[in-house]
Amino acid sequence: MIFLEHDRLIFSFPEVHENATCHIELMRTLRIPDDGKDYPLPPGLGRFPLRYVDDFAHRLPESWLTRGGVMFPMYQSEALWIRLYGTFISTRETYYPFAVKIATGKINAVTGEAWADGISEAPQDYVVIPKQPWLDGYTVEKGFIRQFVAMPLGSGYSAEEQITGEAEHGGIQIIAYPMKREVFEERFPEVKDSDIRVRSKMKSPKAMGTERAPAMGLAPGGRMKQEIYIDPYGIDDWDTGKFSRCFIAIANSLVWRSITGENPPTMPPTAEEYTRMDLPWFDYYDDAPALNGADTLKGLKSVAELGAENGDAPLPENQSVTPGNIIAIRKDLKENQVREEKW
Repeated sequence: MIFLEHDRLIFSFPEVHENATCHIELMRTLRIPDDGKDYPLPPGLGRFPLRYVDDFAHRLPESWLTRGGVMFPMYQSEALWIRLYGTFISTRETYYPFAVKIATGKINAVTGEAWADGISEAPQDYVVIPKQPWLDGYTVEKGFIRQFVAMPLGSGYSAEEQITGEAEHGGIQIIAYPMKREVFEERFPEVKDSDIRVRSKMKSPKAMGTERAPAMGLAPGGRMKQEIYIDPYGIDDWDTGKFSRCFIAIANSLVWRSITGENPPTMPPTAEEYTRMDLPWFDYYDDAPALNGADTLKGLKSVAELGAENGDAPLPENQSVTPGNIIAIRKDLKENQVREEKW
């Protein structure tokens, strides 16, 4: 089952295990320049508002209602990242693990392949919670992604349109599989009360009618440093007989109020404005093995590249920046632990 609470999707599998729950949030952020340079992690600017499509059925296309799920607003050329986290179980000192497959326009964001239920290990077409705390874009090569950037469906920029030649689906698709109960209990046995240490939770560094609902798709934007980690468990550890999946439609922010009666979020700052104020960017590194990029995704043209070919300028405020205030993320530290380094 999937629940929507406080603008976050909660995937819950009580039939597998009482703690088999994971959370997925769509986070606002600034769009990094699409200039061929590699950038560190940008900040989080709060969650996008998520709404049930059924609540606005009389104002939405029939195709949106057929797919069910939820929707949220984005401005053209706005960026997002997807936050992934599970439920921490103190008696086992771990989060309940999940395999999660993510697509945009029904194109897998890790492999570039067409959507299909189920998961594959060769090539690995999913990410693992809690190993993968977030996903900011398409896996174009080992250690690098291209940021998710919203563009009107039908404009030709989306990954879906570049790969399939069609502008049919748009939006984001997510399917989650819990770890098998018996595997979880064997891998993560309960610890004695005296041995329990409350580990530092992975705090997000970034946490600090058809005409009336023009659909948006996601396209590859600027390059960012980000590893997509190899499954540390195994394909047989996942309960592929138990899953939930959600279609997340994207509405243009300019018509969000006419659909919902609510104002959309304000425009995020530009990368230049953010950097000029010396606000922090982030650097996260884990020496765990990472996936190679997908050739299909590496071959996509970024929004700026495709715009230049078409004689368009689809990305306003796209000038390069040099982030100077880069904060290393506190990884694998315990609650309230002070980091000790060379000095």
